[in-house]
Amino acid sequence: MDLHERQQFHMMLEIAVARWVERLEQRNEGAETALERLRENPHGEGIWIDRYVEALIEDFLLNNTDGSAFILRALPTRTLSPPPAGTVESMLSAMAHAALGELLRKKAEEQLEHTVNFQALHSMA
Repeated sequence: MDLHERQQFHMMLEIAVARWVERLEQRNEGAETALERLRENPHGEGIWIDRYVEALIEDFLLNNTDGSAFILRALPTRTLSPPPAGTVESMLSAMAHAALGELLRKKAEEQLEHTVNFQALHSMA
């Protein structure tokens, strides 16, 4: 992947995580509850990771074969379960969604942990 593409991916990821974490905190009445629910069930009520990944991919115009390849080229070392059999396009899309979803979940969890820890330290002061 070229450096400019890697930079674009990281900028997209940074924006995506910030937006999602903000929504998670609002929907779940704070970072602590959002973190608990994210860890319990990333597909559950108030978290909806699959919906967010789908919307994100559409918003960034990556809902095509080239977009899937862009995501997968940015995440070459990620481990994935095999997607369901289908067309090359559907398999690439499923892998891109899974890889991006897992990375978003991990990054959101890190950001929520940071917020929870910061709030705990701040309340002690």
